[in-house]
Amino acid sequence: MLTHYPAGAATPFVTFMGAPRRSDTAEPQSGFAVVGAPHGIPYSVRQVHAGASDAPRAIREKSARFGAFHGHHDFDLGVSLDRYGALPLVDCGDVFAEPHDLAAGARRVTDIVAALRRAGARPIVLGGDDSTTALAIRGYEDSGPVEIVQIDAHIDFRDEVNGVREGYSSPMRRVSEMPWVRRIVHVGARGIGSARSQDVADTLAAGNRIVSARIANREGAQAVLEHLTPGAQYHVAFDCDGMDPSVMPGTSAPLPGGLEFDTVVDLVHGLAKRGTVIGINFAEYFPALDVNGITALAITRIIVNLIGASLAQQRTA
Repeated sequence: MLTHYPAGAATPFVTFMGAPRRSDTAEPQSGFAVVGAPHGIPYSVRQVHAGASDAPRAIREKSARFGAFHGHHDFDLGVSLDRYGALPLVDCGDVFAEPHDLAAGARRVTDIVAALRRAGARPIVLGGDDSTTALAIRGYEDSGPVEIVQIDAHIDFRDEVNGVREGYSSPMRRVSEMPWVRRIVHVGARGIGSARSQDVADTLAAGNRIVSARIANREGAQAVLEHLTPGAQYHVAFDCDGMDPSVMPGTSAPLPGGLEFDTVVDLVHGLAKRGTVIGINFAEYFPALDVNGITALAITRIIVNLIGASLAQQRTA
């Protein structure tokens, strides 16, 4: 179900931040588990291997230089990561997908996330296109209820596109239909995208909330946190185009005026204090469109902040 580069391959497998490899997702564990989900549900055969499919590899490679820095002072956290002991992080490799049976690969993403949750881990899913988001959250069926914080320039609430209901314009619509999802807070919306006015009306009617990028940057993390239940479980669904292109240029739909890095870091820390972040997934990172690996670096730093903030809360709880 999971695959690593074989031993002796020309391009050896690099784990996220040098974390230990673990192929058995059912093995009991506490902490965070990285898993790559390069392939989702494409709209056409031409998108079977989209540019975003290279994201898990690129993120791991960019993170590698920080693997030995656990003992160094982190100014975002105020301490070093190893202040809390051995880093509770493993890398489970990538979800295998057969090009002629992508539906089976999609099910594997959900099954692996569910297995990691049953084992006690918090999944960090390095995804391909945005269709992988719903696949990951579907794995929380036995972990609910959960509230979703979607960081995205778009609300992704289309019911279907050319008859495809699981594509990258529809993950939040599908997520809203999952009984274990209590609420979605869309964060970072701006500009124009695939959403119709009816899609906006539908998500609001379902009890979800929209916090635009302008409001989030101006009012800070509290503008998002106030819509979330204190003490609840949260999952962060992260689309790279939610950030300003100066922070994450490596995406297929960059728009000016996106979320600032500090806004997102403050939000991650605020979520860890308000409740429990049980997982995060990333989508829509196109390494070929990146500039000097800045996007992969920003993703790495957001993950580090999430881990550090969560460990700090566990220590003070």
